[in-house]
Amino acid sequence: MVGSMTPSSRFLAAKMLNHIPINRAKVVVELGPGTGVFTEKILEKLGVNTQLIVVELNDDFYNTFQNKFQHPNIHLKHGSADQIGIYLKELGFEKADLIISSLPLANFPSDLRKNVIETAKNCLDDKGTFIQFQYSLQSFKTLKRIFRSVKVEFTAFNFPPAFVYTCSK
Repeated sequence: MVGSMTPSSRFLAAKMLNHIPINRAKVVVELGPGTGVFTEKILEKLGVNTQLIVVELNDDFYNTFQNKFQHPNIHLKHGSADQIGIYLKELGFEKADLIISSLPLANFPSDLRKNVIETAKNCLDDKGTFIQFQYSLQSFKTLKRIFRSVKVEFTAFNFPPAFVYTCSK
């Protein structure tokens, strides 16, 4: 369930978030926020009317998150990333503009990894963006088969170093 023993660095957070228009999005989904390193940065950029749906499966992270982040635009869901469509509908949204994922996809069985990525794509607006970081290039081929465009950047200043995938429909 957990992909790293240490929280993500500010360098990885910058590489993940600095190039995306969070403030102009209507709906942002964060998958697997863990300790909330990216959530803090997302909140700094969140537009006044932007809604943030956060999906966490891990009980400990979910409980910590619930106590740590009190914001009127955050909707915390305790469950699996492959249920994004259900969570969007429950909250009255059709699609997300951005999906930001910290899920340890390399640790997932291949069927679950593919299902989560396809679900994310299907829940994105036509001009939406899916952003995922990983510690390897293992998911590159799967992402490339599912998304029209996949850009990869490397972040050396993280422990461990990480790859950031930015995907478009």
